[in-house]
Amino acid sequence: MSERVKVKKKQSAPVAEAKAQAALPALGLKGMLRWAWTQLTSMRTALFLLLLLAVAAVPGSLFPQRPANPATVTQYIKDHPEYGKLLDSLQLYDVYSSVWFSAIYLLLFISLIGCVVPRAIAHYKAMRSQPPRTPQRLSRLPEYGTMVIPSGAGIPASDAINGAAGLLRKRGYRVEVRDADGALPSLGAERGFLKEVGNLVFHTSLIGVLVSVAAGGLFGYSGQRILVEGDTFVNTLVGYDQFNPGTNFQSSQLQPYSLQLDKFNITFDRESQGKFGQPIDFAATVTTKENPDAPPKQEILKVNDPVSLGGTSIYLTGNGYAPVVTIRDGAGNVAMQGPVVAKLQGQNYYSSVVIKVPDAQPDQLGFVGFFLPTAFVNDKNVSFSADPELFNPQLTLNSYYGDLGLNKGAPQNVFELDVKNLTPLNARNLAAGGITLAPGSTYTLPDGKGSISFDGVKRYIGVDIHHNPGQASALVFALLAVAGLILSLYVNRRRVWVRTGTAADGRTMVEYGLLARGEDHRLAGEAAALRKLFTTEWQLPEDADSEEGTAPSQQTPSRTGDNVAGSVDTAAGSTETAAGSVTTPAGPTGPEKDQ
Repeated sequence: MSERVKVKKKQSAPVAEAKAQAALPALGLKGMLRWAWTQLTSMRTALFLLLLLAVAAVPGSLFPQRPANPATVTQYIKDHPEYGKLLDSLQLYDVYSSVWFSAIYLLLFISLIGCVVPRAIAHYKAMRSQPPRTPQRLSRLPEYGTMVIPSGAGIPASDAINGAAGLLRKRGYRVEVRDADGALPSLGAERGFLKEVGNLVFHTSLIGVLVSVAAGGLFGYSGQRILVEGDTFVNTLVGYDQFNPGTNFQSSQLQPYSLQLDKFNITFDRESQGKFGQPIDFAATVTTKENPDAPPKQEILKVNDPVSLGGTSIYLTGNGYAPVVTIRDGAGNVAMQGPVVAKLQGQNYYSSVVIKVPDAQPDQLGFVGFFLPTAFVNDKNVSFSADPELFNPQLTLNSYYGDLGLNKGAPQNVFELDVKNLTPLNARNLAAGGITLAPGSTYTLPDGKGSISFDGVKRYIGVDIHHNPGQASALVFALLAVAGLILSLYVNRRRVWVRTGTAADGRTMVEYGLLARGEDHRLAGEAAALRKLFTTEWQLPEDADSEEGTAPSQQTPSRTGDNVAGSVDTAAGSTETAAGSVTTPAGPTGPEKDQ
């Protein structure tokens, strides 16, 4: 086993003293800021922030969000007292407006700008600059070939280089001819600048998407409303059942348009056995007005086919039945009259019904039950809905009286009735029994509390109303990002060099080489295409020189060394016909660095 011996070199006293006294310069505030900016604007940091933003959005799907449903968040905290308040302190119920999510968002925005601007400036300078100078040894390039133009063709080296330049320009190359009248004229050509343009468009479009999303979050709004047939919605704050404003929303943004539900039609499947009775089409006929003075316009609102009105998109999101009832109190006065929205609970439009009558005298009244479009009773005396159509509508209710708690000002769910402080009047387990009503029937409540009549049935729809000022621009930037990505993936940056010279016997020797910026598996095909163009331009045979006794022209890809068999020594004037090539003047031992 060998043993490594550390040998400590002796240093002179002045050198050792100088090293001991040496101190690294302080970075300073300016240097620290420059270093931080360099790190932030690197592409690695931008990709990391993009991934971090996607991860940071995950809690928004795991936990209820306060802007979408504040009541759900409140109930969630009550149901999970051990960690509910902790999540609230971490802003996990307001993920998309939280400090930490906004910080990631802004850092990504700054990072992308810091990446794109310098790259755009550098690319602009590259597009205005000339192609790189011709390498001295083209044989070192990945794609390399030689051609020989016979002396009888009458094409000198200068004409050959100009002809090659014209062909390359037609193929979209940016060409510069060098030393056209010299002994060894050459050219440099370059194309594929759209690759970097596509890359810049992609990153710029990402910035545009971020700005558009931010604009939508700042100035947009959304809301929900339930409309019964015959009802009209006016776009004001009080017209919404639920409203979620953006951070910088102003009520002046609401355009006072109106939307009236005239008729709602549902088509049910009546042919297939497996899906019999299921809805297959929904269509709401609505009358819209852009403003109070505008003429009315009738439109059809369907699923995935919203109505655009006043800068908002109105979507059809739900539907159901609304039984129309008339309730009289103990004094015989009409305490409530109109449709009551029934909330869907099961198949065939089995729906729950809650009716609150705070205006009843002397006691407030409450009703809880269900509505059946087509009522049937099974062998266990349990009612159910056999079909979603209104073939045998039935309203079944339990009644209560007492204080509903509405006078205290505390918010309540319209689809729930708290019966803890109420006294029951009707129920299946009471002597009075439950209330069962068909359209047109009336039931008198016990103890002189009043009566309830079932007058008929209407349909209702639920609509979502969205205003997003950044939606259109986000779509445009997203399409631009895809287009830029396609350009960056399928356009290749290529460089071509061609050098010509005249041999001692009058033949014109041509050599060319190709180089790609990055990986390009189609570079060999481009070299073959150029060779075919040169052959056609100079009227050369496909596989041999035009003059008898000369060696065939050749295309010799090489990455590892000189292709000595593919060159001509024009200074010596000698031609190696046996090898089929000529040698260029001596140059550096390696190819010129790609610039």
